[in-house]
Amino acid sequence: METLIRNYIRLIDSTPVNFQRYLYNTIDWQDRLIGITGARGTGKTTLLLQYIKNNFTDRTRAIYVSLDNIWFAKNSLTDLVEYFYTHGGTHLFLDEVHRYPNWSIEIKNIYDSYPEIHIVFTGSSILEIYKSNADLSRRAIHYHLQGLSLREYLKFEHDIDLPPLSLSDILNNHLNIASEITSKIKILPLFEEYLKQGFYPFYKENSKNYLLRLQNMINTILDYDLPAVENIEYTTLLKIKKMLMIISSLVPFTPNMTSLSAEIETNRTSSIKYLSFLEKAKLIKMLPSSKKGMNSLNKPEKIYLDNTNLLYALTTSNINDGNKRETFFANQVAMNHTLTIPPKGDFLVDNILTFEIGGKNKNYDQIKDIPDSYVVFDNAETGFGNKIPLWLFGMMY
Repeated sequence: METLIRNYIRLIDSTPVNFQRYLYNTIDWQDRLIGITGARGTGKTTLLLQYIKNNFTDRTRAIYVSLDNIWFAKNSLTDLVEYFYTHGGTHLFLDEVHRYPNWSIEIKNIYDSYPEIHIVFTGSSILEIYKSNADLSRRAIHYHLQGLSLREYLKFEHDIDLPPLSLSDILNNHLNIASEITSKIKILPLFEEYLKQGFYPFYKENSKNYLLRLQNMINTILDYDLPAVENIEYTTLLKIKKMLMIISSLVPFTPNMTSLSAEIETNRTSSIKYLSFLEKAKLIKMLPSSKKGMNSLNKPEKIYLDNTNLLYALTTSNINDGNKRETFFANQVAMNHTLTIPPKGDFLVDNILTFEIGGKNKNYDQIKDIPDSYVVFDNAETGFGNKIPLWLFGMMY
């Protein structure tokens, strides 16, 4: 127990608080049971440690533990809570819950048996909290942490503080907003930085080895996080890895499920399940046709890697500019909006707005007859009319 406490104090002391993720002020920290999911590397641990550091002058009232700590090989979470509660503790912060067997049952029992204790727990984005072995649906308030937006990256890396924009702000006032921002900073080179290394906050630790660390993170997700949540055999993991590499070499990937299944030596049903695992792990993003909608029996219309940093980590050949643009747009806009693939244009947002994504000279030809349509173009600081610079969509959270 002393080992856990020493580790907790050391982590708190070394945690910076000068930059906080967008989710920090969104969470109602007064709730008794809070669940935070997100992809590995997006900053869930730092979020917890910052809250403790900012709000507990008496550190004995709170404790942070990661449930993959070796201490739990011989001790239970209930053992920890009993000691913590009898020594005056009130707030329990649990990291990596998906690495602890029967985590949901124990958390439910702690919640019911210790009404004075507040619990915040984090887990992999693969984790389906409300389908866990215990009924947490009426107890836990759930939040999801996305990777850094371009707006957050500018603050994190360059101390450039800009307010978040709604999609409506961008569509209706993009020229004035872009002109004001670009009068103060040269946005395009900063945007290029972000596309290569700005999505996962751990890039800051060593940018030279970032892509290698990102590859290692992907292996950790597939080798450890996924089997901790789903009952998966080793041979299945190999097929999922092969599927990811096939997708990464072809994105944006319009899947032929028969060919894809044959390539990884499985059937169509299993292929769709594996795609679902990769999407929950936030390694890919599947978009359905605007005509069909998505369910377990339909193949996606297009598949992208989740974010542009993954493109640089997984793509062995030169990265296609069009792919990079579409991946960025899908990643940032899907945070708060629904995206599908329309018959004309690249994306349909919220079943109303059509977007065509392209380079600086992109025109309206493909969508000229479609109402509520916009061209989003790259390599330009400002736009005009219904033609909007791509980088502005990185300011939405």
